[in-house]
Amino acid sequence: MLVTKHVLLASTVHATPYFIVRGMMPGPVMFITSGVHGNETASMAAAQKLVDDIATGRHAIQRGLLIIVPRVNQQAYAKKIRGKPDLNRTFPRRMSGKAKHPLAAAVFQLAREHWADWWLDLHEANGLSQLSSRVLGQTLITNPGSGTIPACRRVIERMNRSIAIRDRHFNLKQHELPGSARTAASRLLQARSVTVETCWSLKRSTRIKYQTKIVHHFLREAGMS
Repeated sequence: MLVTKHVLLASTVHATPYFIVRGMMPGPVMFITSGVHGNETASMAAAQKLVDDIATGRHAIQRGLLIIVPRVNQQAYAKKIRGKPDLNRTFPRRMSGKAKHPLAAAVFQLAREHWADWWLDLHEANGLSQLSSRVLGQTLITNPGSGTIPACRRVIERMNRSIAIRDRHFNLKQHELPGSARTAASRLLQARSVTVETCWSLKRSTRIKYQTKIVHHFLREAGMS
């Protein structure tokens, strides 16, 4: 298993590292992004933990290709802000259209070059979805009619069995968000794309644990580990 480090938009103000993990056998391509919003630090920590665990042999990718961009929006992260403009509204909306931000363009082009089969975009949100359907904390989000829905339901079932406090259980939401990484991946790459949202009010270590477990569940769903 080979892990290599690269830099997206090197020698620019938007430069950010990414990692490619090649499994021991052929298989699907999974693309994982986090830090699209610079203040969602637990998701970034979970993505970096995945890289570190693979590099040190604590986790193995058996099949396929895994591409991880742990901290997409470095400038927003440095300021601990969501980011202006909101990067998750700047991804391309049509095959012939262009992204509205160089980072979104570069990230999407990387996924398109490898023709990602799966795209997990790790985020954090306010509120617990078990207590209010209007909030996004503790949800998996995918586009309506997506082929990813059965996998999302299985991952949610496994996650919720492991979470003793019912208020922290995950829910599935289905909606399109034009300009987001998830909807661009679904519409333009026909990828199985999911936005993962943990709740900000939970302890950071708990959010990292949930994000990490969800990623591992999807790697197994894809037959990669």
